[in-house]
Amino acid sequence: AYAFESTLEKIYPTTALATGNVGNIICCSRKIEHVSKGLVKPEVLIPVFPGTNCEYDTARAFERAGAKANIFVIRNQSSRDIEESVEELVKAINKAQILAFPGGFSGGDEPDGSGKFIATTFRNPKIAEAVMDLLKHRDGLALGICNGFQALIKLGLVPYGEIIEQEAKAPTLTFNNISRHVSTMVKVRVATNKTPWFNQISINDEFMVPVSHGEGRFVASQEELEKIIKNGQVATQYVDNLGNATMQSPFNPNGSMYGIEGIISPDGRVLGKMGHAERIDKDLYKNVEGNYDMKLFESGVRYFE
Repeated sequence: AYAFESTLEKIYPTTALATGNVGNIICCSRKIEHVSKGLVKPEVLIPVFPGTNCEYDTARAFERAGAKANIFVIRNQSSRDIEESVEELVKAINKAQILAFPGGFSGGDEPDGSGKFIATTFRNPKIAEAVMDLLKHRDGLALGICNGFQALIKLGLVPYGEIIEQEAKAPTLTFNNISRHVSTMVKVRVATNKTPWFNQISINDEFMVPVSHGEGRFVASQEELEKIIKNGQVATQYVDNLGNATMQSPFNPNGSMYGIEGIISPDGRVLGKMGHAERIDKDLYKNVEGNYDMKLFESGVRYFE
């Protein structure tokens, strides 16, 4: 511990009590191979809600990987704005190959929890139909990071791969066990190869990733956890300096069960994760060693080439 941490540690703790089972999860199944689709520049739709703040980083990451990014702002100042936004959003989804929910604090993380504003919007029957057509019939992909992960999990797109109402036993993301927002660097390890999003990396690869969230703790019933693990849907886990999945903070910054940082849908087309893999650039994080490039955006784009 550092000297500056000791004086107020009891009042403003830097770590939280570690509880729960943990172990490195591995799902080594048949890797989802690239299938040529002949698209030089797949289009990525990035929906922006009041409070979203990571759309530019996300767009830049995809464009550097060779995609065309379409930042779509949801307007909600009047009922007419909402109706027009719904119609335009459906058209945009129908044109896109990738749907990417960026991070931020949509709707100020209200009411009663993050991501609900996005989830409510995307449960609109027209929008939901367009999303499921993208994923089920047009071979599309979806990604959600941080607030985007919160939206995906509340929609049911992870872990179920369908837009459904959330049941009490369903996995969710809730308040960090340290009882405050965390903003730090963490290390994650890859736990599965069952997704196109990881086509350029391998199981047990480790990456540093910045996190910034107040509700990032992954929780689920034991029954649901066992299903996710058995199906190879645990994408990434928080690990310590030895590469072991852990419940111990600050390595596990929010107390996620089994150290789970990200999960995928059953077919691997949808990935939700807390860490901001889009926040990478030359000369960033020079004082914190590690590999920050998960090849996430390149993998998604190359899937359509």
